[in-house]
Amino acid sequence: MRTINHIKSVNPTQLLGKNEEHLYYVSERVAIHQEMKDAFDDMVNAAKADAIELTIASGFRSFERQLMLWNNKFSGKTSIKNRAGEVVSPEHLSPLELIHNILLYSALPGASRHHWGCDIDVYAPNLLAKDYQLQLEPWEYSEQGPLAKLSVWLAHHAHQFGFYFPYESFQGGVAEEPWHISYLPLAQQYQQAFDIELLTLTLSNSSILGKHVIIENLDDIAKRYINNVCAAPTNVILPK
Repeated sequence: MRTINHIKSVNPTQLLGKNEEHLYYVSERVAIHQEMKDAFDDMVNAAKADAIELTIASGFRSFERQLMLWNNKFSGKTSIKNRAGEVVSPEHLSPLELIHNILLYSALPGASRHHWGCDIDVYAPNLLAKDYQLQLEPWEYSEQGPLAKLSVWLAHHAHQFGFYFPYESFQGGVAEEPWHISYLPLAQQYQQAFDIELLTLTLSNSSILGKHVIIENLDDIAKRYINNVCAAPTNVILPK
């Protein structure tokens, strides 16, 4: 893997989503890593020239926010969907089966790439109908979907600005996410800094639902979901 000395070292609290010092707020609610701002702005301007309003649906996500999302799904407050977009009924699932179903689209708190600020979910509001509610589902970005033009543009141009798709295809872990792009110069360093012992300790001291089953199976979870991402293509342009 290509590496560059872009950040001196990874702060463990940033890795876990418990630090916001590295962030730049694009809007009141959306933040990204400050060292990604210039590359992202350049990509937004390039997309705008092609009549695409490249916009962030979700940027930085804190540990507490990810914990809430996880617990809502585990408790049944929020629905869980499979790769086909069908709602999964949790009543007949064992705790471990439930965990695997959640991990298809939702990361463990402390292990989400959104904690880093250099991974973002994107869409283009000008390609959607006025009252359309974005679902962030693969069909929306497919050839027949409303965001097809954005998908094609990102496939041809994202690499020119240092971005790639960590979940471009399903590899037996996280489902394909055509909306999720990652800024390689930063993301590769956060990914390499992953520490399963730190994550275990963090989850042990949290209020996450399914805690004991998660920790008992964390080695397998890390292999299947946390470290199992698509390799960045060799044409991703890194800053000098």
